[in-house]
Amino acid sequence: MSVAKLGEPKSQLRLASLIGVLGVVYGDIGTSPLYAFQASIGYFQKTGLRYDDIYGVLSLIFWALIVTVTIKYVTIIMRADNNGEGGTLSLMALASRVARSERTRASLGLIGIVGAGLFFGDGVITPAISILSAVEGITVISPDTQHLVIPIALVVIALLFLVQRFGTAAVGRAFGPIMVIWFLMLGIMGLVQIIQHPFVLQALNPYYSFSFAARHGKIAFTALGAVVLAVTGAEALYADMSHFGPRPIRVSWVFFVLPCLVLNYFGQGALVITNPTAADNPFYKLAPHIMQLPLVVLATLATVIASQAVITGAFSVARMCIQLGLLPRMEVRHTSEHEQGQIFVPQINAILALGVVLLVLTFQTSNALASAYGIAVTGTFLCDNALAAFVFRRQFGWSRLNIILLFGAIGIIDFAFFASNSLKIIEGGWVPLAIGSTIILVMTTWRRGRNLVIARWTQDSLPLASFLARLPKSRIVRVPGTAVFMTGNLDFVPNALLHNLKHNKVLHDQVFFVTVRNLDVPQTKPDERVHAEEAAPGIYKISLTYGFMESPNVPRALESLASQGIDFKPMQTSYFLGRETVVSASVPKLRFIRRWLFLFMSRNAVSATEFFRIPSDRVVELGVRIAI
Repeated sequence: MSVAKLGEPKSQLRLASLIGVLGVVYGDIGTSPLYAFQASIGYFQKTGLRYDDIYGVLSLIFWALIVTVTIKYVTIIMRADNNGEGGTLSLMALASRVARSERTRASLGLIGIVGAGLFFGDGVITPAISILSAVEGITVISPDTQHLVIPIALVVIALLFLVQRFGTAAVGRAFGPIMVIWFLMLGIMGLVQIIQHPFVLQALNPYYSFSFAARHGKIAFTALGAVVLAVTGAEALYADMSHFGPRPIRVSWVFFVLPCLVLNYFGQGALVITNPTAADNPFYKLAPHIMQLPLVVLATLATVIASQAVITGAFSVARMCIQLGLLPRMEVRHTSEHEQGQIFVPQINAILALGVVLLVLTFQTSNALASAYGIAVTGTFLCDNALAAFVFRRQFGWSRLNIILLFGAIGIIDFAFFASNSLKIIEGGWVPLAIGSTIILVMTTWRRGRNLVIARWTQDSLPLASFLARLPKSRIVRVPGTAVFMTGNLDFVPNALLHNLKHNKVLHDQVFFVTVRNLDVPQTKPDERVHAEEAAPGIYKISLTYGFMESPNVPRALESLASQGIDFKPMQTSYFLGRETVVSASVPKLRFIRRWLFLFMSRNAVSATEFFRIPSDRVVELGVRIAI
């Protein structure tokens, strides 16, 4: 969702934009103090915490925020925008555009698919761990309420996913102010402890990071898997860039979000050094007892906001995947008349809700779920780093040496985080890997299957040039009105037209062959949306162009034909669609599991009528069987 008004430059720095950024962009990383420090020091509680261990963990968290968030994303990667859009898929599209071979383009596409798959894994885990960690605050107030944590968390999760269908416009206006209060509370609570124990600021020195790693070796490496929890949501800075532009995101991070986060982490560290018993939940024990219940409520609201941002992001990524041909057509509902980015995808919402509930019931606590969290995020870090290195080398002309020094160094850090989380695969790290692998299987299967369908359709279709050459000599009766035939390739006759001629033996006075093309840019200019070419008297080849952040609306696009001198009367127009029934060929070209999966997705994909927003009372569907 965008806070900026229509027509207002996104890079313009306004207070509303700065507040809006806090609600949309920083929800995930802003709730990390709830569990990140607690999980990081958990590896040392059994052997007894030492002050230099606390310094080491704090130093690692601080420099992770500086290197991964401030340098990598805020300073460098946000420079690589795809017409204002960010995110792994946008970066993939940008990299593919400057690739010099099909093999390279295919490799970049695979990296983008992996990143998208891991993002969906993150989209399931973030609401579960965030809401659980917030609700667990009631056990600090009253330990006897432990049995209420799961039921309360499930109620919050249910409400969160149920309200998605109504859109986030109304709730979104409250996101920013709530997160302003949240970050101020983070900073103030931490600052109080730091003032009492200022010696903790020594941990700003990177020496303590290296000393910690040298002293603990394998345990320190394992602890990196928890330290990375402090930077989960860093990819959101880049992914949500289109909502506000880079400047508000950078300013709010450097001058407000980062200081508040650092103050809170160091405050937790100071508290645990002076009171080791606070290590079981240092975040809530930062606050006076009288403030803990209001803090639980505020934390729950903050985690709902963080979860909302991830869920909305999942809807946007799903639409990108559909437009890029990586997922089958799904129902996409627009929940705002003014904001194009506010959408609701029922199928994705249901899948996410089911996944979040299962995770909460399986893992029970935020600490147990922390083992499953980091691997999806660190995998996304690696994908973004690889794609960004390619873009900065090919598009921005950086030297090979600069690429190696900068992205190579950052890549080593990303890989260290990923490798550390890989040690926790058995404990829960398998969850995002399983989710990501399933999504990757679905995407690659759909893309491969659609390519086979298109190849088979092309093989069996009649070239349009041959059809038009025979048309003047044929005895086909022309009838009044306009017929629109949807097709994937304007060089061939749609099967729906051939079936219509076979059964009805008529052709309308005006015929439109319409294809919808999806470009690797977020949005297309209105004057570039429709391209029409008269192929024969009364017969037009029409190409409708959309970006991967747009939802096609064929009837609305065809209305603009009047500006090109083509008569189009919506109420006198019929749409002819070929309803594909994909069946197994005698010699299948897909293996059993992929073939079954593709056939299942084909049968359950949203119809072209609904996806292209064609009036159902003006549609004629003609069945077509395609064997692959």
